[in-house]
Amino acid sequence: MSSRRRSRQSGGTSRINDDQIMDLVSKLQQLVPEIRNRRSDKVSASKVLQETCTYVRNLHKEVDDLSQRLSQLLGTMDADSPEAATIRNLIME
Repeated sequence: MSSRRRSRQSGGTSRINDDQIMDLVSKLQQLVPEIRNRRSDKVSASKVLQETCTYVRNLHKEVDDLSQRLSQLLGTMDADSPEAATIRNLIME
């Protein structure tokens, strides 16, 4: 059996079949804007996975950039203000 179809969980083995894989790929396709906005419905599973990885990397970069901007903004505020407390909460989440 192919290793992509097997996963070890709690000492047991669970199987995922091709239909389940295609269902998951289809769900990813609906979540990733780059793929969802294409006119063609035919996109290979490997392309969906590549685009998903790129999308997640970009989201991480965007979060890091926004956190940095919030930190810079926090540095310009009164540390005891309610706005500063809100920004600190956003950065910590």
